[in-house]
Amino acid sequence: MGMSRAQKEAEIQALNERFSNDEIVVVTHYSGLTVKEMSDLRAGLRTEGASFKVTKNTLAKLAIKGTKFEAISDMFAGPTGIATSTDPVAAAKAAHKFAKDNDKLIILGGALGEQVLDAKGIEALAKMPGLDELRATIAAMIMAPARKLAGAINAPGGKVAGAIKAVADKAE
Repeated sequence: MGMSRAQKEAEIQALNERFSNDEIVVVTHYSGLTVKEMSDLRAGLRTEGASFKVTKNTLAKLAIKGTKFEAISDMFAGPTGIATSTDPVAAAKAAHKFAKDNDKLIILGGALGEQVLDAKGIEALAKMPGLDELRATIAAMIMAPARKLAGAINAPGGKVAGAIKAVADKAE
């Protein structure tokens, strides 16, 4: 049994909110995935801070109008599912990881903001570090000079103390 008009409108509204709020959309074909594989895909995406939604193409095309992802509306054909996230890398990373281990999930492409990406673009994006990794790297880079400065400030004092101890040992 099909969806009622109210259900379709609610679905379009939910998809439109997703397209408006998320930074990346990865469009996939999921034909042949079992229920368990689909659950594993969703769980993997969830752990990365992303989500997966099986969409009706006509509803997705209506929902994407007027959003930054409008340029990818022609990708919605066949058994389509979308992975989305607010983190610009999370959805691509998780979808690519799953597709690498399961050949039934085919990444068609997607978009990062208004930039349309093909499957290779999604793969390249998936290989980039995520926001948390970038933040950790930046924090380490900021802290490194402070550690070096503290070491440089303490080093002369340690050398002076060592020299005084050596003179004291000689005097004995």
